[in-house]
Amino acid sequence: MCSLKCCSLKTLFLLLLYRSMQIPEAEGKTEILPPTIQKIVKGYNKYLRPFFDNGPVSVGMSMDIASIDTISEINMDYTATIFLRQRWTDERLCFDGNKSLSLDGRLVEMLWVPDTFIVDSKRSFLHDVTVENRLIRIYPNGTVLYAIRITTTVSCSMDLTKYPMDKQTCTLQLESWGYNINDVIFYWTRGNDSVRGLDTLQLAQYTVEDHFTSVTEAVYETGRYPKLVFHFELKRNILYFILETYVPSILLVVLSWVSFWISQSSVPARICIGVTTVLTMTTLMMGARTSLPNANCFIKAIDVYLGICFSFIFGALLEYAVTHFCTLHQLSSKELPKIIDDDEEEKNGVLAAVANSCSAPGNTNKTDTNKSKQTSTDRKRERSQHSGCSSAMSVMKRLFCIFDCFHVKNPYHIDNYARFSFPLSFIVINVLYWVYYLYF
Repeated sequence: MCSLKCCSLKTLFLLLLYRSMQIPEAEGKTEILPPTIQKIVKGYNKYLRPFFDNGPVSVGMSMDIASIDTISEINMDYTATIFLRQRWTDERLCFDGNKSLSLDGRLVEMLWVPDTFIVDSKRSFLHDVTVENRLIRIYPNGTVLYAIRITTTVSCSMDLTKYPMDKQTCTLQLESWGYNINDVIFYWTRGNDSVRGLDTLQLAQYTVEDHFTSVTEAVYETGRYPKLVFHFELKRNILYFILETYVPSILLVVLSWVSFWISQSSVPARICIGVTTVLTMTTLMMGARTSLPNANCFIKAIDVYLGICFSFIFGALLEYAVTHFCTLHQLSSKELPKIIDDDEEEKNGVLAAVANSCSAPGNTNKTDTNKSKQTSTDRKRERSQHSGCSSAMSVMKRLFCIFDCFHVKNPYHIDNYARFSFPLSFIVINVLYWVYYLYF
């Protein structure tokens, strides 16, 4: 019995102690808030939006771009830190006075706030050092200012066909998650001036050329939702790529032309220059693609230029191969004038054979005309035979002229032609390349 009484007394003591602790805690919550805030939050339901039965609530937005950290062509996104400010009127938060109330950001849990989200965001987070970077300010007429500092990674579709002379247009889209246009209306507080910070922003590879805002609606299966879009145009700075890629590739092409002034007998020197420039150009082409997406749909401007330079370098190597082959072929002939005479005699013999074969039917026909008369059909046949022989002779002459054009009498002249044709054609192609990609 004694043990039961002791247990009951202990239980009653703990209950009394618990009640004594709970009453001050409940009273403490109301004592923490000042009378103005207590009056505001009394009977406030944060789960109901303002003007619940009197039309949609208008939410004005503005933001400052603190920084754009990275712009990735591989992932096609950018990372930015922004200060997002939202402003709306809640008639339930009106109070007497002429000064606004700046509250601790942690009190936002007690109020209704818009369910705004970034549409194309891949990753986002709210800064919380040293506390969560939130701001709540309430004005006497019930206007609420809610500001947060967030860092987000947003996708941006890029067209890299003119890389690195390209311009990219990226967007930052703000949308309501659950409230449609019948509940919430979004608008920019100051139009195009609602977004600030881009004019003084310094980026590594880009320059911000233009930016503007727009108001639209997002249509889904569940309804139509308010949407704000911020557009900004980025132009890539080409100076880095000129020094990093274009100038080295041009110097490699010029280096490959040095072999045109080296003697044809210096086989190791010319082969060494040709092979070295080809391998160096291949390494440069591979390095230029490391920072770009491996997408087959993009034939970029830098790929076209590197392909042109590689073609000229490889053409210089082939030029020496052709020159060396013609030189060896010429040296293998001991008597060049005799070979030329033999070729002429061979050509004349072929032409004579063709002429004899054509004239033979004509002579027999002449002897036959002295003996007997020809019919009209024989005369027509004779004319067709003469015309066929003359056409065959003209075709043979044209073929010999074509063969003479390809015949190199002096292989040393090939280098002389290459010294002017390669630089001239390279300059013309460069002019066409830069005019097309810069102005079209």
